[in-house]
Amino acid sequence: MACSSCSAPNPKSPAPGFRKALWIALWVNLAMFLVEGIASLQSGSVSLMADAIDFFGDSANYVLSLTVLSMGMLWRGRAALVKGITMAVFGVIVLARAIWVLQSGITPEPLTMGVVGLMALVANVVVALILFRYRDGDSDMRSVWLCSRNDAIGNVAVMVAALGVFGTGTAWPDLAVATIMGGLAITAGVSVVRHARKDIEGAKQASVSSASPEVR
Repeated sequence: MACSSCSAPNPKSPAPGFRKALWIALWVNLAMFLVEGIASLQSGSVSLMADAIDFFGDSANYVLSLTVLSMGMLWRGRAALVKGITMAVFGVIVLARAIWVLQSGITPEPLTMGVVGLMALVANVVVALILFRYRDGDSDMRSVWLCSRNDAIGNVAVMVAALGVFGTGTAWPDLAVATIMGGLAITAGVSVVRHARKDIEGAKQASVSSASPEVR
């Protein structure tokens, strides 16, 4: 699941191979975002939509990680601010979709949920294995791997929801998982926005201090 600890690395040289690993993770996540997004519309599953949005959020994390290696704190903070707002908005969309499905009485198709959820699990496990060798690097490198690991847990939740829908013949298991994932996206987004605002303010103050003449 998307988390606020998936921050971009500090501007310094990454470990050998880390950039290539991030590129692989980026393309895998973008591909699964498209697959789960289409599957969520076809199956009527809100938890699949939430997981698709999570893949999109992770893709944004990897893009940031690849682009801000040499950027200053001000631009990194601005990028994180946009990311946090987007995460929160997507969380609201998931909750709104869940409410709409609840009111419309649509029951998602469990087979599609299970199959696509399994595909997403495999994708996240592959990404986690690729990033596993960097888990003991700096805190940012470790956070990228932890987020991939945690995403695999979210995929398992989607598969459990699929079994629940199949067993009960209702949308409640799917809606429950979607609500949790949507809520996590909102709280993570708010956390990122708060942190980003502090980083932006700190960068501006540092810029003013460095530009001001030294007072003796």
